Amino acid sequence: MKSTGHIRDLPRVAGARRLALASAAAAACAAVMPAHATNGYFAHGYGVKQAGMGGVSTALAQDTFGGANNPASMVWVGPRMDLGLTWFHPERYAERSGAGIPSLNGKVDSGSQDFAIPEFGYNAMINSALSLGVSVYGNGGMNTNYPQGNFNCGAGPANMLCGSGTLGVNMSQLIIAPTMAYKLNDRNAIGASVLLGYQRFKAYGLQAFDNAPGFPPFTSDPGHVTNNGTDTAYGAGLRIGWQGRVSDMVALGATYSTKVYMGKFDKYSGLFAEQGDFDIPMNFSLGIALTPNSQWTIAADYQRIYYSQIASVGNPSAPNPPAPLGADNGPGFGWQDINVFKLGVAYAMNDKWTLRAGIDIGGNPIQSQDVTFNIIAPGVVKNHYTLGFTFAPSKADEISGAFMYAQRNSVTGSSLFNNVFPAPVAGSETISMREFSLGIGWGRKF
Repeated sequence: MKSTGHIRDLPRVAGARRLALASAAAAACAAVMPAHATNGYFAHGYGVKQAGMGGVSTALAQDTFGGANNPASMVWVGPRMDLGLTWFHPERYAERSGAGIPSLNGKVDSGSQDFAIPEFGYNAMINSALSLGVSVYGNGGMNTNYPQGNFNCGAGPANMLCGSGTLGVNMSQLIIAPTMAYKLNDRNAIGASVLLGYQRFKAYGLQAFDNAPGFPPFTSDPGHVTNNGTDTAYGAGLRIGWQGRVSDMVALGATYSTKVYMGKFDKYSGLFAEQGDFDIPMNFSLGIALTPNSQWTIAADYQRIYYSQIASVGNPSAPNPPAPLGADNGPGFGWQDINVFKLGVAYAMNDKWTLRAGIDIGGNPIQSQDVTFNIIAPGVVKNHYTLGFTFAPSKADEISGAFMYAQRNSVTGSSLFNNVFPAPVAGSETISMREFSLGIGWGRKF
């Protein structure tokens, strides 16, 4: 079987030692969990093979990341284990111009540009029709780290959002997804994953929004807005999926993920809407894969992500009627729901080498009226271009690689500080980002 993701069946194997390794790898991923953002703050692809193929995954069965992609795929994958590590490099800047107060103008580049993102998957066949496995992956995140710069909001040196010191946030999300898949017959399978979520967050440099002197009373919970260190939250959700081959050339897939209901960030109950709540949004995907011959696979996915249903993410940054930060209807990042279209191709040159390429075109969730709040979360990139490969040095082992480039995208809008200062003198702001990633993965079939 070539490594292009064709559906197949493999024999059952025992795996007590492998399950122990699976637990250790899951713990390691939890300990090293950086933030990354491509389609909003979801990754463009989960698993190195998928990442090199534009992120397409819904109708493919390539590795053990079905818990992140389509749970039904795990029963076609058979017994195997996958380890991956991706270098992620986002370049972000924020700029204010046209301000009537010249000291408010300026541009700052975010630091913290290099991240290492681990991932792990394991799958075992209980019998020829039933599999149990686990996928461990970073769902997404937001990270910025802006220097103070040369800004002055009227009371001395300040950062771009009129706080003191460095400005930024770090939000990261880890999912551990135990997965069960079952073959209904030789052509159809269903699966389900329990999404066990862990996320952490910290914010700094947002003192102006913590009912600071000279500013309006922005928050309903002073002291729980900024510079409170790292807070953590846990939660759970469910992903279900179907995958089937409707002919020898055509496979289809569908998957749906509920909202992952997370606990609240108590240290930041005055920043996020609903007293610090920050759930992971509902999403679904539909996919098709074509295999015209044994060498070529062409696949496409459509995904919809419902950011607007998470109050802390989707509430407008200037709600009407006005409400304070931390309230149920308080300001959020104003993110819109987005559509994501993915197209990928794989070419199996021979039994050892498979080449991949793809494109991911996502919507930009951030609108111009919400730019100010999104200085700390500029998830504006839309177009992602990918290349990938798999080399199989033996029948049991695979080494895969993936490269991604997301071209720069920018959004400009009127500053919310125009509503704070005595006259509309804060001008406009621009947020901008582009990204690169390079991943390497190892897979072993048992």
